[in-house]
Amino acid sequence: MGKFDNHGLKAISPLGGYEPRADNFTGLLIHEVTDRALASLAARQGQEEAVKSTAAAYLGGALPDPAGWAETGVFSAWWMGPDLWMVSAPHDSHELLAGELKLAVGEAGSVVEQTDGWCRFDLEGARCSDVLERLCNADIRGAKAGSAVRTSMEHLGVFMLCHVPGQQYSIIGPRSSAASLHHALMAAARSVI
Repeated sequence: MGKFDNHGLKAISPLGGYEPRADNFTGLLIHEVTDRALASLAARQGQEEAVKSTAAAYLGGALPDPAGWAETGVFSAWWMGPDLWMVSAPHDSHELLAGELKLAVGEAGSVVEQTDGWCRFDLEGARCSDVLERLCNADIRGAKAGSAVRTSMEHLGVFMLCHVPGQQYSIIGPRSSAASLHHALMAAARSVI
């Protein structure tokens, strides 16, 4: 028996569970995503091109343009603002993502560990558009695969990534407000059924 086994130390999800939560509705699945490491990457002044090239070499593909997100292999990244991106990878294989990314970009960029600062809910199904239109003013039906929009839901600033228009989206918001964001998604899901 390990030193800490009797203390029950186990990581909990943003919603406070030991396993990610999943909620099924007719035509809609909302599930909490807890297995991704996150790190923010900002180019330092005058180092924009250096960050883009060194990050692309590490990620295996270019950083996304404004209002976009992209996946390359195990990595995904989305644009957060001018010369600022969030990078994501599987937690099991990239628990030290921020350190790895910092080694790749060196002094050209600033990298901050973000894994415990955010929550993510994935929505899948034919009712995605109906639910999301009740929660934000983003152009849901006009979204294209690979778009990343900063919007607000339930008075919270969130990022909405479009995987498959009308069918699959990721909503990323502050971890401290995970319960409020989940409640809003659930309420909207119930109202359109």
